[in-house]
Amino acid sequence: MAEAYTETQHVYIVGSKGIPARYGGFETFVDKLTELRVSDNIRYHVASMRGNSELSENADRFEYNQADVFSITVPNVGPARAIVYDMQALSFAIRDATENGYSHPIFYILASRIGPFLSSYSKKIHKIGGRVFLNPDGHEWKRQKWSAPVRKYWKFSEYGMIKFSDFIVADNPKIQEYVENDYSRLKPDTRFIAYGTDLTPSNLRVDDDVIKDWYKKHNVKINDYYLIVGRFVPENNYETMIREFLNSNTDKQLVIVTNIEQNSFYKQLDKKTGFSTNPRINFVGTVYDQQLLKFIRQNAYGYFHGHAVGGTNPSLLEAMATTKLNMLVDVDFNRAVAEESALYWNLADGNLSQLIDYADSLTVEEREALGKSVFDRVSTNFAWYKIVNQYEELFLTENK
Repeated sequence: MAEAYTETQHVYIVGSKGIPARYGGFETFVDKLTELRVSDNIRYHVASMRGNSELSENADRFEYNQADVFSITVPNVGPARAIVYDMQALSFAIRDATENGYSHPIFYILASRIGPFLSSYSKKIHKIGGRVFLNPDGHEWKRQKWSAPVRKYWKFSEYGMIKFSDFIVADNPKIQEYVENDYSRLKPDTRFIAYGTDLTPSNLRVDDDVIKDWYKKHNVKINDYYLIVGRFVPENNYETMIREFLNSNTDKQLVIVTNIEQNSFYKQLDKKTGFSTNPRINFVGTVYDQQLLKFIRQNAYGYFHGHAVGGTNPSLLEAMATTKLNMLVDVDFNRAVAEESALYWNLADGNLSQLIDYADSLTVEEREALGKSVFDRVSTNFAWYKIVNQYEELFLTENK
């Protein structure tokens, strides 16, 4: 840990929907950062979108995980709502730190949404002796769900965020490398601190009613299915995973836990692959019970991960902490996280079907060895207590 620190370091966190976390990577991160706080010299102040929880719905300010949470009411302005939220939250945070006379406050902004406006905020923060920290997240400007003008905005915004931030925290070494290389003329000050994950197994058992009911309802057999968990969006490569699964020789099911909607993407995907008429493809909807979701992960034969756009994905770490056999799309972000503890498939070669057939042929001992390797990897590098310690050291040393 950092050397003895005599003053309280105030850290304002802007960009998550708030705590208590209901869903989302940044929300879970802030929840864990505050819950597992070790140093008494850090005081967290967390922005929360009004309505994120019952607490934020009914109180302008409240304590949670010994953090000061302030609620921000955001007008419903459509897609720009998140941008307005970040700006309003940051304005409140600067005003609060100024009125309370906090010494050298840190303003930690999650995601790169307000780049065109950050310059003026940064000036106000520097005026009171504070600093701007940024986690740029992944390559939002590459996501297929955005139109070309929106992707252009994201890229432009990212530039502004990096230019007017004092310190960049990347949760994936490839994101750190990207920031340092693509924005080298800005000479960004960066550090890699990973995202974390929960390592404890599910507290549910095979004979619990919730388990029996879920598996019966969805006609799923324990340890006889491959699993996907993730948002139902094109860049997560559902088309490739479903098509290759259908091309494989496995007689197992593909269980897909996702926010399925009968939208245009769903219809286009069904037209291309015909998955709705194949009993091996099993969309089961979302699972909000975290103990149940852990059990489903633990008892999958294998896990497919198709996320190909930036950063350390929380669902990948959750899979690594629970599922023995992990089969990941081969992009540098995923390689940086799992290294040699997983199997990889290539988008261009269409080799996932062959990898599935290979996975089916593994012995119990071979799967157990992979399971030990992947759990060792995640427990050594991505345990929450380690991540929290690294953040506390950063906050207590980088702002002196």
